[in-house]
Amino acid sequence: MSVDVGDQAPDFELQDQARQPVRLSSFRGRKNVVVVFYPMSFTPTCQGELCAIRDTIEDFEGDDVQTLAISVDSGPTHARWAAEQGYTFPLLADFWPHGEVARAYGVLDERNGVALRGTFIVDKAGIVVYKVVNAIPDARDLEESRKVLAGLS
Repeated sequence: MSVDVGDQAPDFELQDQARQPVRLSSFRGRKNVVVVFYPMSFTPTCQGELCAIRDTIEDFEGDDVQTLAISVDSGPTHARWAAEQGYTFPLLADFWPHGEVARAYGVLDERNGVALRGTFIVDKAGIVVYKVVNAIPDARDLEESRKVLAGLS
């Protein structure tokens, strides 16, 4: 299955790095949500991408927007990485059932068991308004996400 622009975003609930549950639908009517799938914590490209979000957090977290980063890594892995890198946005563990949320969005690389670099922007009504999926080695460009978010404000 693949999620496309115009689709209702599949709802999910995953634990963040503090072991708190985060449900996508809890933001409905309140915030636009940037859902960022990434392959693995502690890897150079993923770290570069999430540090870019961290360093421009005002674009990705605030009154109108929330970023949720998702990988198949475990909660303790996310907790350690978030502490080391100063990530304040939720890192969500799609650990078990392994890759279930990534699979629902059509970004699970079944052969390697990790998510592709998928970015989905979900508006306040829960509709996917932007989607881009990059291969595992290809870093995403966050500028397009910024432009889409600016248009939603």
